[in-house]
Amino acid sequence: MGGPSWAGEDALVLRTYNQKRHTRLLQRRVCREGFPRTHPESHSDASHQGADWNSIHEKICPLLIPPQPCFHSERARTHGKEQLLRRQKSIVEVAVSAAQRFLWEGKALEALPAALQALRFSARVFGWSSVQLVPVYLLLAEASTGTGNLRQASKYLSEAEWVVLQSPDCPAAVQSRLHRGLGLFCIAQGNLDQALYHLATDVYLATSAFGVDSIEVSGGYFHMANIFFRQNKVDVANSLYTEVTRLWHSWLLSSLQEHQGRLRRLRARAEAAPWADDEEVAEDGMTEAQGEEARRVLQALLGVRKKQQLPEERARVLHALAMLHYLDLDLEKAREVGMKAFDLARELPQQESLETIGHLLELINANFSHTK
Repeated sequence: MGGPSWAGEDALVLRTYNQKRHTRLLQRRVCREGFPRTHPESHSDASHQGADWNSIHEKICPLLIPPQPCFHSERARTHGKEQLLRRQKSIVEVAVSAAQRFLWEGKALEALPAALQALRFSARVFGWSSVQLVPVYLLLAEASTGTGNLRQASKYLSEAEWVVLQSPDCPAAVQSRLHRGLGLFCIAQGNLDQALYHLATDVYLATSAFGVDSIEVSGGYFHMANIFFRQNKVDVANSLYTEVTRLWHSWLLSSLQEHQGRLRRLRARAEAAPWADDEEVAEDGMTEAQGEEARRVLQALLGVRKKQQLPEERARVLHALAMLHYLDLDLEKAREVGMKAFDLARELPQQESLETIGHLLELINANFSHTK
């Protein structure tokens, strides 16, 4: 005689129980074992497993549990596939964000596990030949360079180049990012002439994708200026530094004006209909990545201009930093930097920027009065 036969509701109960038990066991195994050891930087010792956990595992562990595998209709199967795809895309977003944040903080080793998970799930969602993988390869190359593993960084950049070469319709914006990554890698190698070639290509492609006056162009200019400065070509470097300052100053001034316009519209609506629901949110058009790049570039420019004793350029950088802090809602820092810009601008022969800086200080002081 065989085992007991299950039919009807009893079979459904048993199948449901087995599915739930399988899910619980899978969750325990995923959380216990961590990530598969399939990449060159993988290590089995406890310290590296701890780095994996602190980097990304804890953030994406709940998303790693797959949906219930048993579906009783085509509609349910389609819904399951869509649910799985959404989970995988969410993992990519979380992993990319975590890797980028670690790199901003100078934690290249911690960025690697997150970037590897972003690559793994990007390939599942988009396929290994998709240009969507290029930014992830660039994150991995940057993280590998940060850990001193230039050989591995070169491999990731080669993978990114291959994807771009196999994609005739690859957007200029993606190609621009690739050439910037190649340029930074050449700087790390000490190959400055090759770095200049890639960075100049980055500027050309960014210009064609975003326009001559876009902040996306500024990164290539900035890294080229740093190279020329190292080569004692100070005049060329200063010209590029000035252009970078102009681009960020103009963009931040425009962002500030848009921010003020949104606030005026919100106040007008609130006064006209104080009990109406307002769906417009007063958000600035500055992403986290843009804000971080602006801080890093402007702080570096400020250091350069302090050493060069160029008060006009220094005042413009300070003004840009003050606007950045204001848009980032750091009013204390915005007022401190804004006052420095204002005092410096008063000593200049041409005081064209004095009124603009003064207006910014008025906005900062007005917000201070509202928060108290």
